[in-house]
Amino acid sequence: MHVLIAGAGPTGLTLAIDLARRGVPVRIVDQAAEFFAGSRGDGIQPRTLEVFDDLGVLDAVLAAGAPMPVLRAYLGGEFAGERRMAEPVAPTPAVPYPNGWTLGQSRTEAILRDRLAEFGVRVETGTPLVSFEQDDDGVTALLDRDGARETVRAAYLVGADGGRSTVRKRSGIAFEGSTDDSLRMLLGDVRADALDHAYGYWFAADAERPMEGIVLSPLPGGAHFQVAAPLTENAEPTLALLQRYVDHHSGRTDIVLTDLAWVTVWRPNIRLAQCFRDRRVFLAGDAAHTHPPTGGQGMNTGIQDAYNLGWKLAAALDGDESALDSYESERRAVAARVLGLSTALLDKLTEGDDDALERGEETRQLDISYRAPGDHRALAVGDRAPDAPVKDADGHQVRLFDLFRGPHATLLCFGATGPLPIEPGARSYAVLRPGATTAEPHVVDVDGHAFSAYAALDGERVLVRPDGYLGRRD
Repeated sequence: MHVLIAGAGPTGLTLAIDLARRGVPVRIVDQAAEFFAGSRGDGIQPRTLEVFDDLGVLDAVLAAGAPMPVLRAYLGGEFAGERRMAEPVAPTPAVPYPNGWTLGQSRTEAILRDRLAEFGVRVETGTPLVSFEQDDDGVTALLDRDGARETVRAAYLVGADGGRSTVRKRSGIAFEGSTDDSLRMLLGDVRADALDHAYGYWFAADAERPMEGIVLSPLPGGAHFQVAAPLTENAEPTLALLQRYVDHHSGRTDIVLTDLAWVTVWRPNIRLAQCFRDRRVFLAGDAAHTHPPTGGQGMNTGIQDAYNLGWKLAAALDGDESALDSYESERRAVAARVLGLSTALLDKLTEGDDDALERGEETRQLDISYRAPGDHRALAVGDRAPDAPVKDADGHQVRLFDLFRGPHATLLCFGATGPLPIEPGARSYAVLRPGATTAEPHVVDVDGHAFSAYAALDGERVLVRPDGYLGRRD
């Protein structure tokens, strides 16, 4: 075994898929005896949809989910209008999936598990990581399954085991930040059959203090709503408590809640690991950073941790550790920025700002970049590689994302009509203007979108990393 992953949430599953499709022997374990059942992180951001496109699960995610719902607001018992957290944005040649998508986290995980099984890898539930030791050549880990201990050896260990991460604690990595017990939020999945499931609902008893109300968001694929409300009393999170909140804030008696499928109390636990790597041990997802639920950033950031790490681990196993050294510097900076964003949105919510539920481009994660400070080019090394419609050698309509899809890097050679260079680990394509020809693998930029999106000139070459970011341009 080359990689052992502790934790089978969205982060661990994404990493396992990315490694398995590269032919890297991987094992993924989780201490839970059963798979998680609940909505939790139900917002999938546009950049994560692009990741899912590459991993081969996008169609399943889109089929199972739904667009962000319209919220019907009722303040002080009166209908106050409809609103969206974010107005829908039309796709562009460079951004095919510009809008967020809704799908309960447990259903997202099920889709990822099914994809992982296609590579012959299955999650081992009820198998906690007990301890581990590492040396220059690998990691020796102790697992527990039904009281039976198993010692396993791996080249690398990745802790994707949540905010209480055993991997992080055993590594002695500080989890810097704060926990605020004065603020608590009630989250749960419940049926409310008197409400039209095509909409979300925002009820607030006091029209002057709408942020103290309760929000019910429809969950795709069933009749449940995810409910979120400030927990203002010291009480157990029960169906009766949720019913009392709904009765109070809606002023109605016909909304009867049933079938409480999942419930939790969330407290602000906003933390960032001091480092994401200790030699052959890595942290990803909530093990490395914990976020407020505001803005829908936590699960998405963890998935992109995994997507950043997978190809780098594979390269290191092939003898090139240079890219692996960049995992912490790239992803810790992103996590710090995203923590700032989600915390600012939480502050707006607690302070009762009128726009506290509005979400803009900054939450879609399409602008995440690893570019060097001081590089002010329109599209620099470290930026997300844009999509563009092009035609292949047979005249069929394709996209640059079709060229990128898979575990390889991609070298785009703009205007190249001669022999293409050989780039280790990459597939090379000429990107031609209409009328130009070549016998080499190529696409034709019929409408000029590729040249424009990449701000490219004839003769320029752009290397797109396996995770869809620019690795080099010359």
